[in-house]
Amino acid sequence: MFLFLFKLLPLFIYPLGLACLFLALGLLLHRRPGWQSAGVSLALLTLLVFGNRWVAKGLASSLEWQYLPEGEIPEAEVIVILGGATRPHEDPRPLTEVNEGGDRLLYGAWLYHQGKAPAVLVSGGYIEWLGSTTPEAQSMRESLLLLGVPDEAIWLEAESRNTYENGLRVQAMLEPMGIRRIILVTSAMHMPRSVLIFRKLGFEVIPAPTDFMVTQAEMAYLRRGDWQVQLLNLVPAADNLELSTRVLKEYIGILVYRLRGWL
Repeated sequence: MFLFLFKLLPLFIYPLGLACLFLALGLLLHRRPGWQSAGVSLALLTLLVFGNRWVAKGLASSLEWQYLPEGEIPEAEVIVILGGATRPHEDPRPLTEVNEGGDRLLYGAWLYHQGKAPAVLVSGGYIEWLGSTTPEAQSMRESLLLLGVPDEAIWLEAESRNTYENGLRVQAMLEPMGIRRIILVTSAMHMPRSVLIFRKLGFEVIPAPTDFMVTQAEMAYLRRGDWQVQLLNLVPAADNLELSTRVLKEYIGILVYRLRGWL
């Protein structure tokens, strides 16, 4: 139930849901012109703010740049790749597919081939009410095999349904082996919450973020672009709204996890 509520309730405070809520309030209060106008105005303001490129990229960088790589990634005992990177091999897909987070698999496989660790642990189960019964760890394994990682070097944790469970299940696997030093691979936006969880569970974490949505060059361009570029950056766009939503989802996740004592 917690997992369902954790995914449902924030929908009403994400930008699109919040804008719809303001519009609904405006319609319900149509007999009060002042309140109706306020509802519509707040809905438009929400879309204008969170849909512009400046806000979306600025919010994203506030998370993604917390663990920027500093030099070469050191060696560890295992590379841990968190789920959220694949779509399962289910009809009509001809094979396991990767989503935008598939960079996690590419980077994890590259680190393995660079000799950073002798094994790769993939962590991710499935949520039945989301329509799939294939553990993501299995899909990730198939992708790693295509990327040249040998089967004997791939360890599966296929029961976790969220980031906290990723940490707990990985701990249950690695603690009996005495493994504490890990390279943690996940999307840069997801890294702050992930690092906090794994460190609280006693791991020595080497962050290896990937799947960056904001680069330093892009932010520099945003600051020095001409007026036409700046004007375009202020116009709301669907991809900016989606990016803002992803950032808010992470911040809400951090808040909820702190309240539950998981961080």
